Amino acid sequence: MAHTGLDQRTLTSCRADAQAALTVYDNALSWLETAVRKPMAPLAAEVWAFDSAFERVLLVRHRRRGWVPPGGTVEAGETPREAARRELREETGLDTRLLEPPAAVTVRAYRPDWAPTLGLSYAAILDASLVPAGESHQPAAWVPLLHDWEGAFPEDRPRIRTFAAQLKTVGVTAAD
Repeated sequence: MAHTGLDQRTLTSCRADAQAALTVYDNALSWLETAVRKPMAPLAAEVWAFDSAFERVLLVRHRRRGWVPPGGTVEAGETPREAARRELREETGLDTRLLEPPAAVTVRAYRPDWAPTLGLSYAAILDASLVPAGESHQPAAWVPLLHDWEGAFPEDRPRIRTFAAQLKTVGVTAAD
């Protein structure tokens, strides 16, 4: 196997979660199989956190990307799931268990001058009374799910809404 810049634990977890994701966008699985054969860009992980009524989503105001789900780069030795949970904690002050399986896998460039990278989205259901404590330069807030928030990835709004509707339909709760 080619050197990817990722340790084996991270790469194995990434592949497993990408294959288990409920939704695949941007031909992400094929992209991943090609990417692991050469030095690979860092992985990204984020959390689609909903209130228990599936009326709001937790977002952070990124300085360049606008309102986006809490997330960031998978660090050395971390699985994407661990990174998503860490980023949620760092960017909102909230910690919770993430639902199984991952919500989605995508490929995107996070900046115009960066190469595309694989992103794994995980889901969580939180108590709506929890107040996020965003970072000073990156506030966090509960945003109505039907609101058209401004963000760098407008395709995320319908993806997140569709996923929330699926969770609501099957009756997923925070305790599941």
